[in-house]
Amino acid sequence: MEQITIKEVAKLCGVGVSTVSRAMNNHPDINEATKQKIMEVIQQYNYVPNNSARNLKRSDSRTIAVLVKGISNPFFADMIQVFEREINKKKYSFVLQHVEEFEDEVDVAIQLEKEKRLQGIVFLGGLSNHASEKLQQLTVPFVVSTVDDETLAKTYATVTVDDEKESYRMVDYLIRCGHERIAILAAGEKDESIGKLRLAGYRKALEDHGIACDEQLVRRSHEEIPTYSMENGYALTRELLDSGIGFTCLYAISDSMAIGACKALFDAGKRVPEDYSVAGYDGLPIAAYYEPSITTICQPRKEMAEATIRILFDLIKKKKVEKRQIFEATLVEGQSTKRIR
Repeated sequence: MEQITIKEVAKLCGVGVSTVSRAMNNHPDINEATKQKIMEVIQQYNYVPNNSARNLKRSDSRTIAVLVKGISNPFFADMIQVFEREINKKKYSFVLQHVEEFEDEVDVAIQLEKEKRLQGIVFLGGLSNHASEKLQQLTVPFVVSTVDDETLAKTYATVTVDDEKESYRMVDYLIRCGHERIAILAAGEKDESIGKLRLAGYRKALEDHGIACDEQLVRRSHEEIPTYSMENGYALTRELLDSGIGFTCLYAISDSMAIGACKALFDAGKRVPEDYSVAGYDGLPIAAYYEPSITTICQPRKEMAEATIRILFDLIKKKKVEKRQIFEATLVEGQSTKRIR
């Protein structure tokens, strides 16, 4: 879908091009209602005035952008290194763009595409529940990496693990170790991405084992703290301990959160795993070197990153690609969990 022009904005608003220009430049000589109508159309169609860039040929630019939602999550560090290496190897420029947790990454991508005249885009850690009409405003190929969305994958390329299945695997393992009172450190209520899927896997595993889900054991991240951070894991675990609710095991949806949880338990005079078992998700290197080592779901980050770039360049070359590529993760048993029966 081609980007809308200033003439088309004017036509949609029933005004002249000069009126649109005055509205964008906040000129006082314009009716307020007309100005509001114009600005609403501009926002709806993501029109960005950049005529000089739009008139240049796309082939003049060899730039790939990686948009990261949750850049503080160390899980992405290795993947970003692979992206940069592989993109530079193909003689393309690499642009890294941070997207805030509750910011719309498609809006960011649309504007960035116009400003940088991109050849392709990688969405890392974001992009779910977006209307197809909005995604169609992107005129360059893109790949969604680390987000599993069946609906999205019917039309667009995705590279991921099955987060719900892998989360189920972890909780199933913990239940088989004898734990029934399993608390989860989950994403916030507004999360519609991997956090939602990992929570769904937790609920399904409990259900399949005939264990009722105690909602008091579902601890939701606070908006003011980055979701997948040690700080968040620490805060949620302190809240859980202060509540007095009984549990034997704590499952965090990221290794960083699991490490923060361990710190909170230690500060409360508790031991891991003697008093509480702790499990994480991601397979970060720090999980293996932490004391005690963290039981986790290890995702093949390097392989996923390489597949993401390979697929993106195939799309740029207009080759056919497999829309949904799902990698298998591995459950790694650490010293942070124990069997209680």
